[in-house]
Amino acid sequence: MIEERFGALSDAMLRLSVDAPRIEAWGRHLADVFARGGRLLACGNGGSAAEAQHLTGELVGRFVNDRQPLSAIALHGDTSATTAIVNDYGEHEVFARQVRAHGRPRDVLVALSTSGRSQNVILAAKAAHEIGMTTWALTGPAPNDLASLCDDAIAIEAERTGTVQEAHLAVVHGLCAALDEALGVPS
Repeated sequence: MIEERFGALSDAMLRLSVDAPRIEAWGRHLADVFARGGRLLACGNGGSAAEAQHLTGELVGRFVNDRQPLSAIALHGDTSATTAIVNDYGEHEVFARQVRAHGRPRDVLVALSTSGRSQNVILAAKAAHEIGMTTWALTGPAPNDLASLCDDAIAIEAERTGTVQEAHLAVVHGLCAALDEALGVPS
């Protein structure tokens, strides 16, 4: 069973390698966003929330070598705001409301959903578009609603949710490496 799972991940990673130029372009774009004082917002549910928080942690902290902290917020991380929004506005608005609060034109939203159908993540992407933010999706197999809605998307072609999430982690680390390179941070 484990060999089968590793084989599925290996296959997904081979397919993902064609997206390396896109990930490098995202890193250069983010470097420009941060250079002008912008920020990155990230959202997802469950394992995707963990990946979103992993991304923002690498940006506020550091990926490999030290650099200035970068403004990045995992929208699910503020539990008081999250629970208040869910209570007062419903679960579908939990990320969209925070995008409206924290997002600014030309900031970036990274929206993660293994299915590409999570309504609260889709509504966050719609809110980001209303503000004038750039939206990038990390999803499972395309076509899906989130990938279609966002400015750009990397859709992992894999059957298992775990494989999709493992590939998303590789994208997160690739994005951080590309960003640091664009910022001139030694690797």
